[in-house]
Amino acid sequence: MENDQICDHIKNLKALKTPEELVCETCVKIGSDWVHLRTCQTCGVTLCCDDSPNAHMTKHYHSIGHPVISSAVLGERWLWCYKDEVFSEY
Repeated sequence: MENDQICDHIKNLKALKTPEELVCETCVKIGSDWVHLRTCQTCGVTLCCDDSPNAHMTKHYHSIGHPVISSAVLGERWLWCYKDEVFSEY
């Protein structure tokens, strides 16, 4: 992806946050299952994706406003900015 197409939220990341555990923290608390995991690049929380029954990461964005997530799936190397709707591989 061209650098001028990457939003400032992604450009301003200093270091990528990685999951402490490969679990959706909220699904574990409520006893639910998840499909894929995403890690918030602001606070480091790892939550489930939109294909999961509860879509906790998108709910996290809408309630807290942290804009950038990364895939927590082993082998995937991408970022998504909710606010600017920008996808970037790294």
